[in-house]
Amino acid sequence: MRTASLLSAKGIPCRVLEARDRIGGRVLSQEVIGRPDLGKFDLGPTWFWPRYEHAITGLVHELGLKTFLQYQTGLMVTERSHKEPPQQYALPEGAMESAVRLAGGVQALVDAIAATLPEGIIQLNTRVSSVSENGDGNLVIEVDGGKEEIRARAVIITVPPRLAARNIIFRPELAPDLMISLLNKPTWMASHAKVIAVYKRPFWREQGLSGFATSWAGPLQEIHDASPVTGVGALFGFFGISAKRREELGEERIMKLVKEQLIRLFGPLAGHTLALLYKDWSNDPATAVTEDAQPLQDYPNYGPPVGMQSWDKKIFFAGTETAPTQGGHLEGALRSAERAVSELMEHFQSNESHL
Repeated sequence: MRTASLLSAKGIPCRVLEARDRIGGRVLSQEVIGRPDLGKFDLGPTWFWPRYEHAITGLVHELGLKTFLQYQTGLMVTERSHKEPPQQYALPEGAMESAVRLAGGVQALVDAIAATLPEGIIQLNTRVSSVSENGDGNLVIEVDGGKEEIRARAVIITVPPRLAARNIIFRPELAPDLMISLLNKPTWMASHAKVIAVYKRPFWREQGLSGFATSWAGPLQEIHDASPVTGVGALFGFFGISAKRREELGEERIMKLVKEQLIRLFGPLAGHTLALLYKDWSNDPATAVTEDAQPLQDYPNYGPPVGMQSWDKKIFFAGTETAPTQGGHLEGALRSAERAVSELMEHFQSNESHL
């Protein structure tokens, strides 16, 4: 979406082809069904760090979006095993970098960017099947298995690199080193799942707890306060169990284990949820491929794909996995959009071409 906004700002016509029925990709700010009054809760990226992430900080300011600090006041809770009770600790001052959240969820940023685009350029439920060169220097983008063909001077691919390598046919084929480079970039979040427990109020704060917890007993490995600015309370957790294990357990069993763990960590009130929101990114076909089922052991070596000499600079790759810094973060996604648009402009200007 950011790529399209940058192109549009330069007067370059473009179209956004989105496979999902919504915009945002791995940004997912979800409401409780039937209770929009409770607000939206992020099942994808949740926060950013202004001290280090200047692209998103500047864009949020430019778009006039409201922000608030991630709640971190109080004790953290640690659960080492089922055999011993959870322990509470006071973190040293400054132990956690202050993170910032967006009022209305990260979807507020996506929607604000989309509002800057010309009307009608976003095409939902449109999956790119192939990208081909034709004889006149243009590209032919085939969507939904051939239901439509779109012609363009250039394509900026913003889906995760592995998804592009596995799901899009390129004619001519991508160079072997480029294909290897794409497949060697693990999709951020693709092996993970996230759950949000929504409550009438953030009761843990009344107990002097920050909502931050870590666990070696599971199923959640790390938990944070996900409450909106005012009103209801919420806790979100990242899972420590693998995608394969989550599939074996099934959602109903997983939610039962989550509730039991939250009660152990935060007391009986944690059992009185208004809702449990769950998203397993590993079974989302618009996010993950087979290789992504394995959890990341180390921070990936992200950055622009190598081997881009082919295709005469008609294909460009953006997305957070292609960012040389802050890969995996919203900041990385925004920086990659800026880089891709800059590379595209430089190429066509140097060749005295017109988009």
